[in-house]
Amino acid sequence: METIDNLNPDSSSTSINPPSMFQYNFEKMTNDMRFVGMFTIIYGALTCLSIIGALIGIPTIFIGLRMREAADQFSNFRVTNSAASMRAGFELQGRFFHILKILVIVQIVLIILSIIFIIFFVAYFMNLFMQYSVPS
Repeated sequence: METIDNLNPDSSSTSINPPSMFQYNFEKMTNDMRFVGMFTIIYGALTCLSIIGALIGIPTIFIGLRMREAADQFSNFRVTNSAASMRAGFELQGRFFHILKILVIVQIVLIILSIIFIIFFVAYFMNLFMQYSVPS
């Protein structure tokens, strides 16, 4: 993340500085963000195969796109050292986590409702089975 002011104009020096640990971790983070974004997009597309799943799948696709855009902004920041790119990357990443938080809450509610529905469904049929199996 060096600026142009810090570059040595003397071309006779052949010392090459290896990337710092921060640069390595920053590059790894942006690659991981791209992977998570692509995985989230694919997961959203697969979730959209059912009608009810589309309620979760469509926002999931959009948050995957936001994560990929955030990774692009961070890569742009790494190359240009632009504060606007870093700010945009954090804003896009923040949107990703905000929408993901909402989706997790919705999924937990849907799971709880489906468990309650299954319990009532099984209890109803057990009661119906007990009525017909007991001779009167």
